[in-house]
Amino acid sequence: MTPRRTRTEGLMMCEYCGCRSVTAIDQLTREHDTVVNLIGDVRAAHAAGDAVRMAELARRISAVLAPHTEVEEHGLFPLLADDFPDHVAALEAEHRRVEAVLGAARTEVPADPGWPQQLMETLELLREHILKEQDGVFPAALTTLSGADWDSVDAVRARVGSPAAH
Repeated sequence: MTPRRTRTEGLMMCEYCGCRSVTAIDQLTREHDTVVNLIGDVRAAHAAGDAVRMAELARRISAVLAPHTEVEEHGLFPLLADDFPDHVAALEAEHRRVEAVLGAARTEVPADPGWPQQLMETLELLREHILKEQDGVFPAALTTLSGADWDSVDAVRARVGSPAAH
């Protein structure tokens, strides 16, 4: 059977494994969708040479990723770390890299003239990162985590909130 996938701003999102039936994964996936759409907006701003808009969009991406990353790193990843330690460590390292580049625009356009290109390269990494999570981490979690595990992930979400609440 061929997996059914949908396209969101050029990124393929699967719909065949049942991951989205789990509330935590559905929320994380919706946040991925938001980020992918914002990345498309950053591309347009970059093409227009609009660094101010790129920085504004970087802040919006950061606002989505802040609670998202908390849920992953304090809810989902610890539950998978014993079985997939190298994979989890690599994903967390990618989180740090993305946060550093986005964080450079926390209050204004970074003074570094290379920042726009660095942002574009980092956002490409982020798109690949999203695919790793959606095609690897989420299906693995779906098959290995228990109901109590998902409750603990949901508890982290309840504590950190969602981007809409920020």
